[in-house]
Amino acid sequence: MPSLKPDTREKLRGVSVATLCTALFKRGLRNQFIQDVRPLNPGAGNMVGEAFTLRYIPAREDLNPLSVFQDRAHPQRKAVEDCPPGAVMVIDSRKDPRAASAGGILVSRLMKRGVAGVVTDGGFRDSHEIAGLPFPTYHNRPSSPTNLTLHQAIDIDVPIGCGDVAVFPGDIVVGDAEGVIVIPAHLADEVAAEAVEMTAFEDFVTEEVLKGRSILGLYPATEEQTKVDFAAWRKANGR
Repeated sequence: MPSLKPDTREKLRGVSVATLCTALFKRGLRNQFIQDVRPLNPGAGNMVGEAFTLRYIPAREDLNPLSVFQDRAHPQRKAVEDCPPGAVMVIDSRKDPRAASAGGILVSRLMKRGVAGVVTDGGFRDSHEIAGLPFPTYHNRPSSPTNLTLHQAIDIDVPIGCGDVAVFPGDIVVGDAEGVIVIPAHLADEVAAEAVEMTAFEDFVTEEVLKGRSILGLYPATEEQTKVDFAAWRKANGR
């Protein structure tokens, strides 16, 4: 798995998913925001890490009795134990939350192993317990039935779809209190750097708007005075 530079990881921790969406839009990438997933614990802080994927297909009853979990090589169990520390597990549940993608025990195991977070376009069971963990977790909605009811874990660390977004192993996954975005790995450094600059400017603009200033000429910065004021603001705020 490609390694995310520590400096880039730190930059991505300090910017919003909305800002990253705009930075990717500038590069022609319009479909990187995972649709219909929500944070269980919005106060957990930004989630940043390389994608490690798990893919489900529709379950067939004769292949998915409870006894399959006794197999140490079962793809769901293996994925939980193999997901690298610092990575984000991304689960393709075919946008079907009628059965759980995982539950509190497996999510807790990912947390204790040092994984950066977990995302599914399905649902989690034990969602009230997961919401209390200091661990970024995203899903569509709570779902009590075991995953075997509808999902068969079939592949690990392969390209998947999650919430209508293509996710390749090693892509950079960033989540905040609003949602989750997927950044192609080769763009991570430049997008992170630009997002830091955009965040500084947007913080300046927000302060000016709250003082009563019009957005015209301010956002976007089309007036020279705005650029002068922003430079002064950056100097005063160490940004």
